[in-house]
Amino acid sequence: MKTESFILLVIGIFFAIIGAIYWFTSYEQAGTLMLIGSALLGLLPGGYYYYWYRKMGQRPEDNPDATIASGAGVISSFPGSSIWPFVLASGAFFIGLTFVFGIWFATGCARPRRLGPDRRHRREPPGRPRLGSSARRGR
Repeated sequence: MKTESFILLVIGIFFAIIGAIYWFTSYEQAGTLMLIGSALLGLLPGGYYYYWYRKMGQRPEDNPDATIASGAGVISSFPGSSIWPFVLASGAFFIGLTFVFGIWFATGCARPRRLGPDRRHRREPPGRPRLGSSARRGR
């Protein structure tokens, strides 16, 4: 992981330097934050890989004198079946449906129903004349 960590750390340092130069020359916040985010996308995994390289030592891929046999590991070892990939995919699917249909559903339930001109679907309280009744016409 030595090579991968150094590549990612160099990318992160490059974007950090470019972000600092960009900030001091333009004082623009959006671009600076994007460059800082790009620097973090290189520095965080690069630092993690470097930590594991220091802790675990060299892999066969990092050793220039390694043979093919030194890199061979256990073959045909597969993890057991699990329901969790299906559960996570279902959750992501329903979150996507929420973004698609959530606004329509919320506005459809919260918006009052429009009544026709005869107000056939609406019950009037007892004792009050309707707008089209003869009591309104006589005035």
